[in-house]
Amino acid sequence: MQTRETAITTRTVSDEASFAALGDQWDDLVRAMPRPCPFFLHSWLSEWWRHFGSGRELAVGVATRGDRLLAALPLCSRRRYGVTITEFVGGQGTALGDLLLAEGESRAVAAAVAQEAGANSHLTDLFGLPAPSALVQALEGSELHLVERVEAPVLDLRGGWESVYAGKTSSKKRNFHRRRRRQLESLGKLDVELARTPEELEEALEDAFRIHALRWAGRPDGSGFGTPEGMRFHRAALRPLAEADRARIVTLKLDGRGIAFHYYFVLWGCMYVHRLAFDPEFSRYSPGLVTTLAALEAASEEGVSRVEFLGGAERYKVEIADHNEPLYQGIGLAHGVVGHTLVKARLGFIRSRHQLGRASRLRRFYYDGLAPVRRFVGRFAHSNRG
Repeated sequence: MQTRETAITTRTVSDEASFAALGDQWDDLVRAMPRPCPFFLHSWLSEWWRHFGSGRELAVGVATRGDRLLAALPLCSRRRYGVTITEFVGGQGTALGDLLLAEGESRAVAAAVAQEAGANSHLTDLFGLPAPSALVQALEGSELHLVERVEAPVLDLRGGWESVYAGKTSSKKRNFHRRRRRQLESLGKLDVELARTPEELEEALEDAFRIHALRWAGRPDGSGFGTPEGMRFHRAALRPLAEADRARIVTLKLDGRGIAFHYYFVLWGCMYVHRLAFDPEFSRYSPGLVTTLAALEAASEEGVSRVEFLGGAERYKVEIADHNEPLYQGIGLAHGVVGHTLVKARLGFIRSRHQLGRASRLRRFYYDGLAPVRRFVGRFAHSNRG
């Protein structure tokens, strides 16, 4: 489609070769995002498609003016049990995914791409949308229902690590961190290694796979990081990131053996936490926390001013983050009776799980967080009865 007033041409890219041809300009759109998404980098999406695209159809909406790429929306569709679902290229792993729009371009350009979203499917299911969302704004009231899914803590590092760390933690907490490190040092030679070059990163990634397998052995892990296909994908996706100096892996080693890692990306002054794990043999010494603090310090030293933790509100994140900037799941743009029925069912299922999750957290708070209070009240009541 071409609009006369703005000379904008929109089209849907449906083959891998045509998507590859967009690579020269694609990452400029990612950089223009209010919260740039590392999982929307062209190399990352390309590798994801090569490894996980089977059974899906590519449907990347783009808007151009002449040879210039103005906007893009990387979508694909899959058919399951007779139902066609539109989702982000990258699936459930696209935290911060959104419509891409070149700096200075109008909402009309975004709308020209967004209006084609989900046009040929029963429903659209987009995980990881930020708020505000360029896509939601471009749809202008269309039925894309947003459900908060991930707390996504963020940290402002502009004051430098030492200042931020001192301001976010008490002296008691800092003493606890130092004690954990001393305890690890008492077990052997403790080293913190930062992998940044392609060669260093390739070696560190293999160690990360090993540590991840130890951490999740016999436990459910929905990340796919340690599956055979997940490992093949991450090896391939790491290469272009390493060559562009965008990937880092901090490994905590004890007598030369990796016992924890923190894998993150650095893009345009921001740190994005990707994967971390530790060897459960050393869990009593908090090696994951020690490694995360080392990673934050390393990121600050290279000039990072903001940290996107991206995942949920785990304790270690909440203790040091400034606030949460939640991520959402967008469900809707339904077509036909089947589509509308599925949207209602999907929304109901997600909200029920969310309520169960809150109930579970409250139970943990009651049994764990309030345990000292209950013991105190019990002793007080007992003494009064005596």
